[in-house]
Amino acid sequence: MAVQLSKGERFNISQAAPDLKKMAIALGWQLTEAGQNYEIDVSGFMLGSDGKVPNEKYFIFYNNLVSCDNSVLQFIPDQNNPNKENKTIYGVILKRVNPEIEEMTFAVTIHEADRIKGNFSNIKNAFIKIVNLDTGNELVRYELKENFSRETAVEFGRLYRKNGDWRFQAVGAGYQAGLQSFVDKYCS
Repeated sequence: MAVQLSKGERFNISQAAPDLKKMAIALGWQLTEAGQNYEIDVSGFMLGSDGKVPNEKYFIFYNNLVSCDNSVLQFIPDQNNPNKENKTIYGVILKRVNPEIEEMTFAVTIHEADRIKGNFSNIKNAFIKIVNLDTGNELVRYELKENFSRETAVEFGRLYRKNGDWRFQAVGAGYQAGLQSFVDKYCS
């Protein structure tokens, strides 16, 4: 049974699953009727010790689906099935992650939110979860309970290394910004 986290809580993945080799990081949500026209973008940023992407190919999104070290792959399940729980999945092969990568953060943005007057109040049941791909067991889940009434971007969670262990933090930080603000923050 998966551990349920609240905003800000952390979970040591390496202790819970010491033999973990491959994981899926799945993000999902449901759109209210008012949000049906939203185009949602999910992005993963693989960061070095300086908190920056060391190479643009460590920015994983709709235009770059695989990291340059082949450790992270973004997959978008059938977009024609709006009832599908997982909207975007990142496959991670831990032994392939470049040693200079210390963190991966996952953000969701509403494309052209200003133009369409969109915000996260029309996105409900949002979550991020981590699944052991070898066993199929869900290890940890964070269901975002916050009321994001004006936010157009949310950082769901982050995977990071500490003392040789992989850990996960439920972030749930909302911003009145778009994808470009994350690019500006994390890309050199």
